[in-house]
Amino acid sequence: MSQHSPQTERRSLVGQRVFTTGIIGGMHDWIELKKKIRDWGSDLGFAAVNFAGIDLGAAETSLLNWLAAGCHGEMDYMARHGTQRARPAELVPGTQCVISCRMDYRPAMSRPASADFSDDPAHAVISRYALGRDYHKLLRARLQKLAERMSNEIGSFGYRVFTDSAPVMEVELAKNAGLGWRGKHTLLLTREAGSWFFLGEIFVDLPLPADEPVSAHCGDCKACLDSCPTQAFIGPYQLDARRCISYLTIELKGSIPIELRPLIGNRIYGCDDCQLACPWNRFAPLTQEVDFAPRHGLDRATLVDLFAWSENDFNDRLAGSPIRRIGHERWLRNIAVGLGNAPNSPAVFAALMSRQDHPSALVREHVAWALQRYPG
Repeated sequence: MSQHSPQTERRSLVGQRVFTTGIIGGMHDWIELKKKIRDWGSDLGFAAVNFAGIDLGAAETSLLNWLAAGCHGEMDYMARHGTQRARPAELVPGTQCVISCRMDYRPAMSRPASADFSDDPAHAVISRYALGRDYHKLLRARLQKLAERMSNEIGSFGYRVFTDSAPVMEVELAKNAGLGWRGKHTLLLTREAGSWFFLGEIFVDLPLPADEPVSAHCGDCKACLDSCPTQAFIGPYQLDARRCISYLTIELKGSIPIELRPLIGNRIYGCDDCQLACPWNRFAPLTQEVDFAPRHGLDRATLVDLFAWSENDFNDRLAGSPIRRIGHERWLRNIAVGLGNAPNSPAVFAALMSRQDHPSALVREHVAWALQRYPG
């Protein structure tokens, strides 16, 4: 085979791995490949594709301090892998670069974007990311297609895709890749999309040059911190998950602390308050992904209606939804708290009475708490 053939074999910079390049002359142009990867990513629905190095030393120190303070609560998986979370090359040996991808998810809502406990306490508030289909499978499939497109171009190389599915510091990697900056609410922020987006990664053993981080643009604003109903932020960039409504309604398996129940309001799965308060989210575009559109009327459902769902209803209607992972028991637990915070009404009282003898002690406890908030 001629050395000038479009399919000349060349040794990559990662050692003995052999790949085939379509670059005439055989010298692989990493900058040009980055441009192609961005184009392929755009074709697959990613709003942005950037490239990060793998040095997360400063983030590792912060992570270890956060874990030592117990701020992760019952999320044992956060500590289970130790420093591996901040060391990509230990998680996937040979990793030299992380491709960080952003996909917007802000759905078109049938209710105003500011709808929350204060304007309609009978309404069930569900975090916007969970109103449609589970993002994990969609993003993972798109990332896999992107990696396969790369293979078609350069031949075999080492990679692994991640979508919130392993010990990966995705926000820190995205920040290092220049996709945005870390906001005071700990989420990634961008000027053009706020924080209404998912992140996914491809760990690769290719020496793709890293992009430059961008500067932060939060300034003196602390709207996100002040908006938290349970005061879960112990300072800028510091979240105590044990007080976070997303943790309490999704990650926590047992009883929700009594002192926090009144503060949860009608938020039954996750919480978007810090994002809704962020000025940058005014510029976030609506998603173009039909799978992220609200399903089964979840963006306009009432607490009473959802509390009436049987376990079969829950499993059938939420098939393919991230909500299904918490199970029907915790679904009822969360809604019972919402009903306890709702205005007194015959419908709410009847709904609670219908579950007061539920087989689950967890459900009965939260129903009893809600009923105690009604006048005798």
